[in-house]
Amino acid sequence: MSTKKFERLLRRGLLTDDELGGIMSASESSGRYPEELLIGRGIPKHEVLFCLAEYYGCPFVEYDEGLMAPYLVTMRLELEKHRGALWFPLAVTGDSAEVVAYDPGDPAVVEDIGNTLGVEKISFRVALAADVIRIIENNFDVNPGFPFTGGRTPLALVRVFLAYRRSTFAHYRTLFAKGRTGLAFVRTGLAFIAISLTFLRVFGTGLWALLEVPFILAGFVMIFDGTKWYMPSRAVGRSPIDSSSTEPTGATSMLSVSLEGGHPVFRRTPVIEGAQKMREEWDLLSPVMRRRFIACDRSDFAEERTALAGHRTVLAKARTGLAFTRTGIAFAGMGIGLIRHFHASGWTVFDLALIAAGVLMSAEGFYWYFGGRRAGIDSFRAVRRMNMKESIWDFVIPLRHKRTGPRKDRACPPVHASHSPGIWATTGLALERTVLAERRCVMARLRTVMARARTGLAFIRTGISITAVGAGLMVFFGTSAPGWTVFNAALIAGGLILIADGFYWAVPAEKIRAQYPYCYGDMEITVPDYGKPARRWGKAVFSHDDI
Repeated sequence: MSTKKFERLLRRGLLTDDELGGIMSASESSGRYPEELLIGRGIPKHEVLFCLAEYYGCPFVEYDEGLMAPYLVTMRLELEKHRGALWFPLAVTGDSAEVVAYDPGDPAVVEDIGNTLGVEKISFRVALAADVIRIIENNFDVNPGFPFTGGRTPLALVRVFLAYRRSTFAHYRTLFAKGRTGLAFVRTGLAFIAISLTFLRVFGTGLWALLEVPFILAGFVMIFDGTKWYMPSRAVGRSPIDSSSTEPTGATSMLSVSLEGGHPVFRRTPVIEGAQKMREEWDLLSPVMRRRFIACDRSDFAEERTALAGHRTVLAKARTGLAFTRTGIAFAGMGIGLIRHFHASGWTVFDLALIAAGVLMSAEGFYWYFGGRRAGIDSFRAVRRMNMKESIWDFVIPLRHKRTGPRKDRACPPVHASHSPGIWATTGLALERTVLAERRCVMARLRTVMARARTGLAFIRTGISITAVGAGLMVFFGTSAPGWTVFNAALIAGGLILIADGFYWAVPAEKIRAQYPYCYGDMEITVPDYGKPARRWGKAVFSHDDI
């Protein structure tokens, strides 16, 4: 590597030939840039930049968030490629471009620029390699070391796909609720038919037909209508419900989405080197860098809400299955009661059909129940795990005793004179959106806990139905028939087990619901006006009453 680039340092007596030679040798052996080693040795950065400007015969620039290329230029480029190529266009006009580069004298760089941008005239500005990389990253809207998926636009795309998935889950839950209502119609219709058939078999026809016929017709109409409501939910119940999620790392890894087979697949990058340290030094970050972190936080919150929505959907599916089970129990109980009371007759085929239909319905309902039970366990663990983690306030606006610096600086989010006018206002609004996103996560956790409690109560209702059928048959028909007695006892025992399981679900969920840390809080954001002293800057207050 040539030492001519730094002859200015020798002329000014800032280095000797031997010292410069040692630095160049260290650069070749370590792979680090010589400019980085020079600055690390104590050479002022501006002296190194003057060396580069003199050597390449072009102005030098330093990294600044204001060095931005037009969007139409940036969208034609690739982040990782330009990180390695160490050049970036600031402007492209016709067949000419203004480019910042680490090594403007490299013919390969000139050729790469011409081929990529389709220009013949290139106006160079030279910069340190680290500054070129930061200019590139800033134009791609990512923090140092972050991949392209760390930009706010790719993260917004992730949130759009997550929102679509939540909307799909909400549609499923609506269909399941409609299905449960339809099954209630079916049970009510069955009760009408049972009353009509009992009258018919006990009193026969005649004047009683004036009561029997309307009841039986109304019952069949309700069963038909309820079945129409239930069938769409049954079809949806066969669709896979993905309630999985990745493990958030406090915005130090990125959530990305890709379409595979027409379906969105979400993945998380490994933890980015240096991101945790950067996050811990929150007060030292620029407002733009903070916005990128909290955009990632919003994506993590969106993923959590989506996973919880998936769990609630599976729980809703389980409740629909249990409603199906209760309907089946009603069918089977009616058939068993009729066949035991009236014995063999021309109606026996009808009684057996009721029993068979009830058994099949109960079996399918319990099949849905087991999937819901797993979702209830997983969702409860997820809620408890997330409640143990720090909130967005702990990262962004820590408690005063956790912050450093003068008391006046610890009292509110920091705003500095170097910030562009209005930049903190937009960052503050992004922070407010993120706080609201976390608030929605808190509400989603609460809804999930309540969904678990409702599902536990559905277990109890189903257990009561099973126990009531067994106990009713045993009380009405007695214990003279050993086989039927064992069957009735098994129904009672199974129902009691389901009731106990329901209380095991409902009671802890209700305890968490009663103790849930849910509160509101106003948020005040400083809106800078650099034409006035800082003490006269305005404040924007965001209250939950305004949301």
